[in-house]
Amino acid sequence: MDIGNSLVNFTIFGLFVVATMVIVIRASRNNKSTADFYAGGRSFTGPQNGIAISGDYLSAASFLGIAGAVAVYGYDGFLYSIGFLVAWLVALLLVAELLRNTGRFTMADVLSFRMRQRPVRTAAAASTLAVSFFYLLAQMAGAGGLVALLLGVTGRTGQSIVIAVVGAIMVFYVLVGGMKGTTWVQIVKAVLLIVGAAGMTVWIMAQHGFNLSNLLGHALDTAGADGLHLLDPMNKYGASAISKLDFISLAIALVLGTAGLPHVLMRFYTVPSAKEARRSVTWAIALIGLFYLFTLVLGFGAGALVGADNILAAPGGVNSAAPLLAYELGGTILLGIISAVAFATILAVVAGLTITASASFAHDLYTNVIKKGQEDPKQEMKIARRAAVVIGAVAIVGGVIANGQNIAFLVALAFAVAASANLPVILYSLFWKRFNTSGALWAIYGGLTTAVTLIIFSPAVSGKPVDPETGLSASMFQGVDFHWFPLDNPGLVSIPAGFFFGWLGTVISKEFNKAKYAEMEVRSLTGTGAEKATVAH
Repeated sequence: MDIGNSLVNFTIFGLFVVATMVIVIRASRNNKSTADFYAGGRSFTGPQNGIAISGDYLSAASFLGIAGAVAVYGYDGFLYSIGFLVAWLVALLLVAELLRNTGRFTMADVLSFRMRQRPVRTAAAASTLAVSFFYLLAQMAGAGGLVALLLGVTGRTGQSIVIAVVGAIMVFYVLVGGMKGTTWVQIVKAVLLIVGAAGMTVWIMAQHGFNLSNLLGHALDTAGADGLHLLDPMNKYGASAISKLDFISLAIALVLGTAGLPHVLMRFYTVPSAKEARRSVTWAIALIGLFYLFTLVLGFGAGALVGADNILAAPGGVNSAAPLLAYELGGTILLGIISAVAFATILAVVAGLTITASASFAHDLYTNVIKKGQEDPKQEMKIARRAAVVIGAVAIVGGVIANGQNIAFLVALAFAVAASANLPVILYSLFWKRFNTSGALWAIYGGLTTAVTLIIFSPAVSGKPVDPETGLSASMFQGVDFHWFPLDNPGLVSIPAGFFFGWLGTVISKEFNKAKYAEMEVRSLTGTGAEKATVAH
């Protein structure tokens, strides 16, 4: 189908990139210390950080992947929205304030507080890099499909070049702006995304008399005989016992994964107090919840006005539903605006992931493990910037490989790894007095190894035939089959495994630092000493 004028799309897209670069360059003038580069100088208010968190969290999976999944699968596609939103309650109630009070810049600051620092930091950095890699796969794959649609690029080589350009812009954001520049880009992006989605939602509802039943009926009519079960649960996941287990695995990963995502956890350090951290999460929940209500209308609106067949036939496949809907509603100009907003979504999330991964490498591995905490802060920032370049290169290669996959599904893999490797050790560290270094290492490495191994040997990576109707069930690697794990998402097995390994590693070790746990408990509950925390011991 015709998807508008590539020149107009490119112009709008280019203007947005220039505007965000100006913001990043202006913000970079105050990057004088590691606290500025990693945590934005802890200068953001709760509402500002809450908007930035929603900008960080509402990724390409939320805007592109979920809208497409709802358009094609109906009810089952909306389950992604429910899982992503409920996950924030876990983050608010269990980790947000406590983590902010205990740490400085990274998750490893918290985990190493009452344990042997070097081995725990090494393990936490490995987990952070792994989660960031899987999340980056999704964002870069989304960038390839989106800009391919925006500029009419159809060949895989052209889309690979697009992914490389996205990676280069993202690295620029991180190198120049640090956390402060990245945060302002996320704030701008979140406002544009929510306003854009709200505008499209009102437009769609107006066309259907502001009656949701009329919209759902129109979507069923457009889908025809193939869409009779669009409103029924288990439309995608109810075909067999294995698919039902896969749904349970996906749901567990989505709900528990947010509280272990390193780039989300790092945002709690950009506010000056525990009170502002709580306000951040409250604002984030409100904005994210509102947006996910919009995705229900956007998804069914795309199904009604564009049709699943047209969505799947477009460059980017299922991820093209929202841009195609924008074109159907408002023509070339609205397509360009919404596509630019979606592209900003990808850039902001990728920049947040990159700065988190580079901070973990420079702050945890280089300064506190290799240099034993003795490195000069300016040299640490140089290492962080170099790490960002390497991470950007790895993300580009991974994005080329993952191009064409459903990005909501790819993000779910990142959530599974985070919930398996990070969440057990975070909760044990904060709430289990007996927890020790051995338990932390067993939890991180055990959960991480289990999750990654099951992903590698799952149908998501190899062994699935290409579905000619949807193209959504294709494995990452075609023409080979080395899978033996039956589920696409490993969460059902790997998350309990992470908790079990943490318990086992703890009970087989006699280490217990009662005084350090007491200090950590006081700090996590009161925030005493959080601003001047030093975790070297």
